[in-house]
Amino acid sequence: VRFLEQQNQVLETKWNLLQQLDLNNSRKSLESIYEARISTLRKQLETLSGDRVRLDSELRSMRDVVEDYKKRYEVEINRRTAAENEFVMLKKDVDAAYMNKVELQAKVDSLTEEIKFFKDLYEGEIAQMQSHISDTSVVLSMDNNRQLDLDSIIDEVRAQYEETTQKSKAEAEALYQGKIQELQVAAGQHGDDLKLTKTEILELNRLVQRIHSEIGNVKKQCSSLETAIADAEQRGDCALKDARAKLDELEGALQQAKEELARMMRDHQELLSVKLALDVEIATYRKLLEGEESRMSGEFPNSVSISVISSTNAGAGGAGFNVGFGTSSSYSYKPVAMEVKTKGSCGGELKDPLAKTSSSSCATKKASR
Repeated sequence: VRFLEQQNQVLETKWNLLQQLDLNNSRKSLESIYEARISTLRKQLETLSGDRVRLDSELRSMRDVVEDYKKRYEVEINRRTAAENEFVMLKKDVDAAYMNKVELQAKVDSLTEEIKFFKDLYEGEIAQMQSHISDTSVVLSMDNNRQLDLDSIIDEVRAQYEETTQKSKAEAEALYQGKIQELQVAAGQHGDDLKLTKTEILELNRLVQRIHSEIGNVKKQCSSLETAIADAEQRGDCALKDARAKLDELEGALQQAKEELARMMRDHQELLSVKLALDVEIATYRKLLEGEESRMSGEFPNSVSISVISSTNAGAGGAGFNVGFGTSSSYSYKPVAMEVKTKGSCGGELKDPLAKTSSSSCATKKASR
């Protein structure tokens, strides 16, 4: 009896402690904590989704810019090719003009030499004619004994030679002047052509330099854009990886929270089952003590029947029990020993809402006096 009283006090203490625990409030607080955590994780997921959409739009815009610059680069390459071809053609024209200049210079030199030759020839003929005239005059002076009018003849011959000489000189001078004018006109034309060619060559050189500088700038822009695209793609990949990692982490945390919540629900149901079992044991011990006290006082009460009914509530997951007094006795008093049996579904078997059986089972207890 003392042992039973001690066990009764222990069980009452446990029962008081269990009653002091506010399981509903703790469950609500845990649910609020988990809901706050889930809402925070959902906000982070929405932020990551927005960042992903923004990075995708930036990537598409950068790709469009790259395509534009590629097209412009191809256009500049085509212009450069056309300019190089034009430069080659102009170089050929310049070479041909230079060759024409060389040929014309050679012709001018040859004509100058020819003019010099004709001048020398003219001077030689003049000298020769003067020598003939002087010889004739000498011969005429030697024939002074003749009865001829030598002075008139000499004057006539001299006049003829002078006239012939003047005509030859005028013709030669006219010929040489005409040739010199033609050469001067040709030299002037070729000089103008050469100046124009030099001007065109300078303009083409400036154009080629400008095109080279533009091509260099376009290459730099393309390289910078490619670097920016690579950086953007790398940042996008990193952001996507981080977002996926965070998403996986959030999903893992959410799954862990769900498992923790389910575990706490199971623990709660187990605690409820333990509480129910303790209630049954307390009621049983109380009835046993009352029966023992009645027996010791000499009273023989009616038989007591204690039945435990286990039930499962789908909404709250609770359980109930029923204690009644009837004519049929589940335990009897004997002079030496007392036997107590509890009856229920499978001898006091309890079930929790999570479809798991608790640790309570059918039991038979004996107490010796």
